[in-house]
Amino acid sequence: MQSPESSEHPTNTLKRNLNTMMTDRQQPTSYLVDVFNMAMRRNTIAHLDTGAEKTTIAVMIVKEIATSLSKHISDQKKLIIFLAPTFDLVEQNFNDVRGKTSLLVDFYHKSKVTKIDGNHVDEWDAATWELETNKNQVMVMTPQVLLDALRNGFMNFEMICLLIIDECHYAGGDHPYASIMKDFYFNSVNKPKVFGMTSSPVTKKGVSSDEDCEAQITTLESILDSLIYTIQDGTKVENVTQSASPKYSFYEPRKVDFEDLKLKLKCSRLKFEVQLLQMQVTLQTQYKDSDQKHGILRGRLSDDHAKITYCIDELGLLCAYEAVKICMADTTKAIEKCGFFQESCSKCVHFLEEALSIIENALPKGHENMFNGGCEFDTMVAAGYISPKLYELFKLFQLFGGATKLSSIILVEKITTAKVLDMILKRVADLSHFEASYLTANATCVDEVSTKMQKETLEYFRSGKVDLLFATGVIEEGIDLPKCSTVVCFDIPKTVRSNAQSWGRVRQSGTRFIFMLERNNEEQRGHVCDILISEHSMSDYTKKQDPDTCAVKPCNFKETKSSYVEATRGASGTPADSSVSLVHYARPRADDPFYRPSSSSSLSKQLVCLEASKKAHQIGDHVPPNNEENKSSKITKEPPPTAGTTRRKELHGTAPIRAVSATWSDDGADLYAYIINFTCSVVDIKFSSLVLLLESKLDDDVASLEMELYLVSKSVNCKVSSSGKLHLNSEQVTKGKCFQELFFNGIFGKLYVGSKHSEEPRQFLLASDKKLWNSSYMYFVLPLESSDPFKISWKEIDSCVSAIEFVKKSPFSRAEKQSVDSVMIDAESTNMVHFANRDVHKDDDVTNVVVLAIHTGKIYSIFKVAKDETADSPFDGDTTKYSSFKDYFKQKYEIDLVYPGQSMLLLKQSHRSHNLLVDFNGEGILHGKKIKAGSCKVNTNRQMCYAHLPPELLVIIDARVDIVKSLYLLPSLMHRLESFMLASQLREEINSQINIRLSLILEAITTLRCNESFSMERLELLGDSVLKYVVSCDLYLRNPSNDEGQLSADRTWQVRNSTLYDLGINRRLQSYIREIPFDPTRWTAPGQLPLKPCPCDHGVETIEVPNDATYHTEDPKVFSGRCCDMGHRWLVSKTISDCVEALVGAYFMGGGLNAALHFMNWMGISCELHPSRVNEAHRIASLHAYTPKLDVLQSVESKLGYTFAVKGLLLEAVTHASYQDQGGGYSYQRLEFLGDSALDLLITWHLFIEHSDIDPGELTDLRSACVNNESFSNAAVRRNLHGHLQYRSSALQTQISDYVKFLATDSSTLQTRKAPKAIGDLVESIAGAMLIDTKLDLVEVWRIFKELLSPIVTPDKLELPPYRELMEFCDSKGYFVKDSCRSSGDGVIVELRLQLEDALLVADGTGNKKKFARGQAALKMLSQIEVRLPFF
Repeated sequence: MQSPESSEHPTNTLKRNLNTMMTDRQQPTSYLVDVFNMAMRRNTIAHLDTGAEKTTIAVMIVKEIATSLSKHISDQKKLIIFLAPTFDLVEQNFNDVRGKTSLLVDFYHKSKVTKIDGNHVDEWDAATWELETNKNQVMVMTPQVLLDALRNGFMNFEMICLLIIDECHYAGGDHPYASIMKDFYFNSVNKPKVFGMTSSPVTKKGVSSDEDCEAQITTLESILDSLIYTIQDGTKVENVTQSASPKYSFYEPRKVDFEDLKLKLKCSRLKFEVQLLQMQVTLQTQYKDSDQKHGILRGRLSDDHAKITYCIDELGLLCAYEAVKICMADTTKAIEKCGFFQESCSKCVHFLEEALSIIENALPKGHENMFNGGCEFDTMVAAGYISPKLYELFKLFQLFGGATKLSSIILVEKITTAKVLDMILKRVADLSHFEASYLTANATCVDEVSTKMQKETLEYFRSGKVDLLFATGVIEEGIDLPKCSTVVCFDIPKTVRSNAQSWGRVRQSGTRFIFMLERNNEEQRGHVCDILISEHSMSDYTKKQDPDTCAVKPCNFKETKSSYVEATRGASGTPADSSVSLVHYARPRADDPFYRPSSSSSLSKQLVCLEASKKAHQIGDHVPPNNEENKSSKITKEPPPTAGTTRRKELHGTAPIRAVSATWSDDGADLYAYIINFTCSVVDIKFSSLVLLLESKLDDDVASLEMELYLVSKSVNCKVSSSGKLHLNSEQVTKGKCFQELFFNGIFGKLYVGSKHSEEPRQFLLASDKKLWNSSYMYFVLPLESSDPFKISWKEIDSCVSAIEFVKKSPFSRAEKQSVDSVMIDAESTNMVHFANRDVHKDDDVTNVVVLAIHTGKIYSIFKVAKDETADSPFDGDTTKYSSFKDYFKQKYEIDLVYPGQSMLLLKQSHRSHNLLVDFNGEGILHGKKIKAGSCKVNTNRQMCYAHLPPELLVIIDARVDIVKSLYLLPSLMHRLESFMLASQLREEINSQINIRLSLILEAITTLRCNESFSMERLELLGDSVLKYVVSCDLYLRNPSNDEGQLSADRTWQVRNSTLYDLGINRRLQSYIREIPFDPTRWTAPGQLPLKPCPCDHGVETIEVPNDATYHTEDPKVFSGRCCDMGHRWLVSKTISDCVEALVGAYFMGGGLNAALHFMNWMGISCELHPSRVNEAHRIASLHAYTPKLDVLQSVESKLGYTFAVKGLLLEAVTHASYQDQGGGYSYQRLEFLGDSALDLLITWHLFIEHSDIDPGELTDLRSACVNNESFSNAAVRRNLHGHLQYRSSALQTQISDYVKFLATDSSTLQTRKAPKAIGDLVESIAGAMLIDTKLDLVEVWRIFKELLSPIVTPDKLELPPYRELMEFCDSKGYFVKDSCRSSGDGVIVELRLQLEDALLVADGTGNKKKFARGQAALKMLSQIEVRLPFF
């Protein structure tokens, strides 16, 4: 027997040394000894949670190896190398080794310098490295330092006897860890022992399967020539790490987009980018590196813009304001190092200055004090000043209360976020009791924190001087923070590794780990689930590894090209054998009872599928052979893989509205007149009638439009009526243009362009050369003196012309500095009120007089004379800057008032148009339909704000105030009118003989994004059913010999989204789709200068955009729903196919099946439901010999209340596939195919008509509850139809018998028992038979089946599927359900776990499919919730 002293690893020595390996008093726990023993036996990767003392194990190994070296004297120097990826970890590990051993140890990273010559590590020569290696036993360093020393020959890899690799999961790709192993370890003769440490060997965002997890871990093992090892008994580690259970804090989606503000920022960035490009060209001849330097500056400009935009979206406007200031500070520092390029660098500063101004203008005055005590966070969130996400973080901090020993880390993704949150928190008075700081990566750019500051911040946090630490991923990498009590993942961890390391930050008892998730954000939920599933897969795999295995899979560092295979759906061209027809039906598995091993994989697949096909045939799930010969010939070109999906966005143009285009000139015009009358709900309030003059004649239903517009506390009925045709001469055309230009620019736009601070001098718009009229969008809206008889008010129009001419002659229309006296009249009179263009006696009533402010170009109406206020009175605004109104006009506008002693006038102002299509009366009505209570309420008691102006700055316009009030209604009115014009234009193109209501067409082309009370979704649901029914009938009648499988394949091909997308594109439907919400501030009338231009940056010069890949994207950041000035906008690809279905639904609803067929034929879907084909189906069915089964058929007819004219149809409908071999050669499957689509349409149509006031989502739920196998099967059993099914299958007989017994005993738990498919198929096949027998009479079929299927589910009786009900409940309460699935024989078991505040609920369900098993588990879980939460 070998003595302990002579053994290679003496056990008694190890036991003796373990007690001395720890310099502190704590003995190593049992799991540390387990990992240590394994590491001494073989190269090992220790997979342990953060905080599980992996470094302690490394120190134990270091001491054991050092002890062994001391006993074996060698001629060659031996070193222990300890690698860590960051400076902080290098120094942390150095301190651990130095503090727990007596070995000679030092650390090395690129910021370290020698004491002698002051050179950094990367500047050391061979002599310096020789000195360092000779004096030390252990060297702790970054992998790059070691790699450089090895490559330069300063160190010999053969010297290394132990290689410790911290955070070893980085070993892959081109990382220095991988390079060291590839270039030196595997090429060495005497390989060192390797010990790797990681909390997560899986580094991706998630693993798709156990195989994927295994592949990643195996690759890491191969690179490091080590085997992974973890502790089998997790409780041993949990007792040390005390890791917290995750909590979830849900915040609402952001409510304000600030698209206009972001557009201004983008335009500003582009402007300075152009300036940088110009300077680059200028400096190219002087400096060779001009291109490189300016490229860096443009990148910096783009980065700063991205940071600001990110903060606007994720943190709110106030945080974006702080982000700009941070960027300015960093950029100012960088300019000092720019040398000859300082002028170019200054462009970055100028951009930030301009961005700061843009954001500040969008913030209220005094925003610096908004976070003072008692601030209203709800109001700030609603205005977009802070994001809901940031507000939720504040609420978490408030929940922490006045904790005296709080130590919380808030993990963020971006450096800017950490800095901004730190600055904002210090301004929030309600959270002033917390001390905050931030920690980011090492100083490699101006954004990051220096190493010295990092150390100070960490020390403050460890000592308790800092309560809240905002940190980026730098905090994840093993930095020791044992006192952290709370970790808040403000941004979700991107990878499995970062999640595991973040989780390891919390180690105190009672600690918290909080995910912040956006409510109802399925993408975030899925990401978190993927990470959690990946962690379980990773843990399970590592625990399954055999600890006695020492063989490592050889590492292959050869570079290979990655191949990408895209899975596609659709039919295959493979011959029709059993394996092809069941390629998705059954997959060979070792635990499958039909599995037969075979040497040929192809033969194995065919054998297992053949066995599965036999069993499917026995129970009625017949799988027909695959046949491609009858594929629809209508579609000749396969669409792009992602066409018609929600993932792809496409750039498309908009259809010009022909009705508002014109060809007339200033010489005169013949125009159609349409009178617009307004009637207010408040009788005393009057609006002037207007006339709309167009060159084109409108359709009758557009020309007779009647609608309601909603003001704050009243509504206005608008009625359009045709008034024939009239002629305007040249003079009248000119005057009409003047009226429109003055009023629309004065009310909704601006009458002055340029300024003294811009390159363009200030001038009167109507005296400039700006183009205000475009032939593609040209009409008149003029005031009427009377509507009956029809008479235009030319007198008021003439007054507008006079006002324009007066302003043109005024010095204010030019950049002249003059007093107002040059335009005054009757300056000596004291009894007169001196306006700019005339004098009015002071006793005259000037109330409601329309005036134009000559200095601003804004139109007002006079409310009253402020007799106790003059221009010499104290200013009502910033009194620190302006002492009086006179002083204000002098400083701001350089105006010397001539009559400062005149009484000031109070003026009504309304220069912003609003969306008047929404009802603000507080009853929650949106165009006559109920919406969420309180969502439309506004403050009807708000205080009216008036402008204070002296009369001498006002030009009187002799126009009624009623005209101004009517013009204020025009943006909303014209938006609706133009929408109907667009719908009318599309209806004309379709050219149906049946006149479909325009409201239906408009609904079908309007998406949910438009924020209207109507959208295409309901019609899309109906159209989907109509399309499915028509195509099914056509295929059934056209192909009498095709089986159900062939028919289904053809139908799927014809009605799939990509096919409908192609058809829609061919008919240019994309240009008619209304995707953009009505923004009244962007509405522009003919003759008006756009107030918010949106220049086109798509590179397309025409309104139509080519439909090619250049203008397609799957980038989720691309924003759909905004239109540029060229009419281009991004559309989701699926929207086009949805529009096709919605239009089918609109034509069906408006004109029945014939109208829908007409539209489908226009689209290119040729479906013929000719009576001759129905007669042929009758003839074929009449050949079935039904006499032997006559009693069965008569019994079915009596239960249905319908007598079949063709008995063979009913016989076919009750014949199961297992019975067709009894001589008939037919089964119900073709009729089931047809009946499925017929019942789908009939039920959808019934629900659509009966429940017109429910939203599309609820309508979909209703249809799903009615149209399914469970519902049909239940109806069949209730009417005792199942007993007449003709079949020969003992398995099916057992299933039917069990199901009938189940219904008879416990029908209340129907959802937990799956009905045999054959019973539901029987109902569908009878419906198909009846449809053919009645010659496609849907009304008669519904008469029978409405009674058969009753009671039909109503909204108040609707029961959601259990799993969905559970998820909606958890979403509303902020709970998170975790599910797991495992195989069990032929089925699966799903387990659900729900953590409540005081209990963990667990429920499981079983079934042959995961969906069914999950439903059972959810039902049990809901029952448990009901017991614990009675209010549920």
